[in-house]
Amino acid sequence: MHFNEKESDNLEQLLESLIKMVGKANKNVDSLQKRVSQLEWIVREHQIELRERGPVKIYGARPHKRHEKVLHHS
Repeated sequence: MHFNEKESDNLEQLLESLIKMVGKANKNVDSLQKRVSQLEWIVREHQIELRERGPVKIYGARPHKRHEKVLHHS
């Protein structure tokens, strides 16, 4: 395949653009992988903390007494 000088220059520019695009895409993937790793670490630490605490029980200071209204029919 023979290309004239203009076609060779265009192909070279196209190839350079493609290389830059791939480089930027790889940077984005690396950044996302780093963020995912950070989030996974946070989740693991949270799970360990929850296991160490034991089951969570939420109670008020005094148990609530339910008052039921009784309707009287005349």
